[in-house]
Amino acid sequence: MFQELADLKASILEQRYADALALVDELDGMNRKAILRAIESFLIRMLIHLIKNQVEQRLTNSWAASIRGSIVEIKKLNLQDNNTSYYVKKDEWEPKLEESLEIAISDASVEVHNGAYTPFQLTNMVDRSSILSTAQNLLNLTYTYSVKELPTIINEELTQLIGGQDWKQGKQ
Repeated sequence: MFQELADLKASILEQRYADALALVDELDGMNRKAILRAIESFLIRMLIHLIKNQVEQRLTNSWAASIRGSIVEIKKLNLQDNNTSYYVKKDEWEPKLEESLEIAISDASVEVHNGAYTPFQLTNMVDRSSILSTAQNLLNLTYTYSVKELPTIINEELTQLIGGQDWKQGKQ
């Protein structure tokens, strides 16, 4: 990226505006890819904890914090600088969620019940449609609520998960 910025400066100073615009486009593409990779990382983190919740049939403070934190970070990353449009639109999550779920299942296998299951075993245990539906519902909140409002709203949503009422009452 540093080389691209140096090239951009040189192109402008040398009045090669077509080259400069091409570099701006390239930098924009690099930025977009970096943001989408960061969003994917938070998606995987959220999905791992949703899987743990489903398989272990409980919700811990730590898992709730990871789910909540992931959604808040996705909200921040997904909103473009103009504050009116998104990198991932509300109806574009399904393929990203499905792809991320496969990674999350493998990664979750080392955490669920302290690594008691292989990725193959865990794959057979997870109700994919339920996990994807829950994840989509949580992501939909990012289009309605501000970063300030999200933690409270997500906490309420988390009480609907398996063990959510026990978590709410501190009976983990």
